Order: sequence, then C-alpha cells, then structure tokens
Amino acid sequence: MTTTPLSPKAESPQTESPQTNTAEAYLALEVESELRHEYRNGEIVPMTGGTPAHNEIASILNALLRFALKGQPYCIFVTDQRLWIPAVNLYTYPDIMVTPRPAELQTGRNDTVINPILIAEVLSTSTQGYDRGDKFAAYRTISTFQEYLLIDQYRYHVEHYHKQAENQWLLMEYQSPEASFTLRSLQVTIALADLYEAIAF
Repeated sequence: MTTTPLSPKAESPQTESPQTNTAEAYLALEVESELRHEYRNGEIVPMTGGTPAHNEIASILNALLRFALKGQPYCIFVTDQRLWIPAVNLYTYPDIMVTPRPAELQTGRNDTVINPILIAEVLSTSTQGYDRGDKFAAYRTISTFQEYLLIDQYRYHVEHYHKQAENQWLLMEYQSPEASFTLRSLQVTIALADLYEAIAF
C-alpha cells in the first residue's frame, strides 16, 4: 500500500488559510485553547466533538484495553493526547492510541507523543474519508506503528489493519456481534459484542 501526500479534505471543518501558520504558533495557541485543533503542515483545523455513540465506543475500547493490558508496559491514551508525525508535519489527536511505557515524547515537549503501536479511530460521516485516506497514510510514516482500527459507530463493523512488512498492510473486516479480532502487537482479543455494548443502532 503506497502513501499519498497529506492534503485538506472537503469534509473538514472550516479552516484558516493553509500554509500560513508555523508549528510553534500552533502549539502556543493549542496550549491555551479550550478546543482541540489539528495541525496539517501549516493549516490549523478545528476538531468537532463526537456523538454520544462515538464517545462511548472510544470509552469502552479504552476500558477493554486497560483491563487486558493491566500490569504490562503500555500507555493507553484517549482523545486528548496529541501525536506528532514529523514526516508530514502533522499534529493530531487519535481517538485511542497505545504506546510502549514510557511513551516517547517530541523533543522539547512534555505533552506530545511520537511512538504509537496501535491507533484506533471511531468513524463519523464527516471524517471517515480522511481517516481511511490521508490520515492513515500519515500514520503509516510512523516507524513504530503496527495496527490500525477503524470502528463504525452506526453498525457492527470494524476494519483492522495490521502491518505485514514495509509498505504492506493486511485488512481484516468484522461485521457481526459474534465476531472477535486479535490485536497482534498487544496479544489482546476483543469481541464486537463487548466493543458495542449498549450501543443502540
């Protein structure tokens, strides 16, 4: 699977003029801001809030991972942890991110990680194209990144990508409450019935 350059998407929220903001200016603003923004190589993009189903699925996945990985050397981050991807000059906030413990931080900062093993995004109508396309391409430039979950919030459906080799990713899809999948990098198995517990479609 080849990577493509990161570019603004039509479904993205209203943005400032692209290529006008430095990363330093973005970080200074972000520390003071009550709202989260993504930084795309000079463009600052506001991040909209999620639906109750979106937030509940992220919360459930966090709980399942925390229980399964209790006592193991991993950090699990939810929603508000900033990630820097230097290859494409992107700062973003994955829904769920797992790193080795201790997490590796961007040089000179104590609030931005750079070494995820697993990233999960809960899909919405407005962001699913970006999450599958440019954002996944950006994530694939991270050398430590091994697994990617795309979780549909409107039906039973999980897309699970696992890195096989350089530039080679395997996609597995799960679409029923009886299905389960295994995160190979963490040796954790998750049932869709648990992941979607109490979600009303």
